[in-house]
Amino acid sequence: MRVLLAGASGMIGGELRRQLAEAGHETRRLVRREPAGSDELRWAPEERSVDPGVFDWADAVVNLSGSSLQHLPWTRATKRRILSSRLQATGTLAEGMRRADSPPAVFVSGSAVGYYGDRPGQQLTEAATKGRGFLADVVDAWEAAARLAPPATRVALARTGVVIGRGGALTPLLPLAKAGLAGPLGGGRQHWPWVSLHDEAAALVHLLTSSLEGPVNIAGPTPATAGEIVRALAQAVRRPYLLPVPRFAIELVLQDAGRELLLADQLVVPRALLDDGFVFRDPTIEDAMDRLVEVRAA
Repeated sequence: MRVLLAGASGMIGGELRRQLAEAGHETRRLVRREPAGSDELRWAPEERSVDPGVFDWADAVVNLSGSSLQHLPWTRATKRRILSSRLQATGTLAEGMRRADSPPAVFVSGSAVGYYGDRPGQQLTEAATKGRGFLADVVDAWEAAARLAPPATRVALARTGVVIGRGGALTPLLPLAKAGLAGPLGGGRQHWPWVSLHDEAAALVHLLTSSLEGPVNIAGPTPATAGEIVRALAQAVRRPYLLPVPRFAIELVLQDAGRELLLADQLVVPRALLDDGFVFRDPTIEDAMDRLVEVRAA
């Protein structure tokens, strides 16, 4: 399969490229700078500019573009960038595919579990309704942009949780854990939808070759609370799990970013993937944390 990748320079993109190459697929990357080789093609999503001919080459497109949510706190400018970067990139890809003579058969577009908002006590499959909050609104608009791909193109929306990998959202907690300073965040009873980096990329590869379409939750099959996740990190580095960070402190420092990224309760179930036969290599948070520590030590 020939796969065109957008936003593939980050942690997830690097692992995805590795797995695609290992499986024998050919990849090309869209880049915003001058291309460094024949496997790179230039685009300018902020100008809605891409050569539609690049899509004639591709059997599939994977879109991982979007400004990081980890630029904290979320100022008004940061929020505008989070939204606009996703809409510009996704809109440019969808429009380019519509203009292509031979559009790709598959479009796997990044999305996020932020769509569900704070939902304590609920089990969230792909059938769950949209929640409230900034991220829920961003994801709703982001997915709508992806659905503008050509009618003949199968669109899969990868609703991703917290990715456990080197350079991922939990990486800043690792030095604290090694210093014995890890503890419950905001009480620690809220569910965090997590997934290992390997399984995140493997799920994206699965979406390229399966028949799944529409929203697909990419989260580990064994739900875990924030407390269990941080405890697993502390155990992986053989340090105590002691010092709590109170909810008011998180809200004071991070404001709505803290409420939506750290304090929201989201028990997300990867129902579509499981029903489609996808097998997680790292089914528990302990598996994912052990892998993270192994990679960091390598």
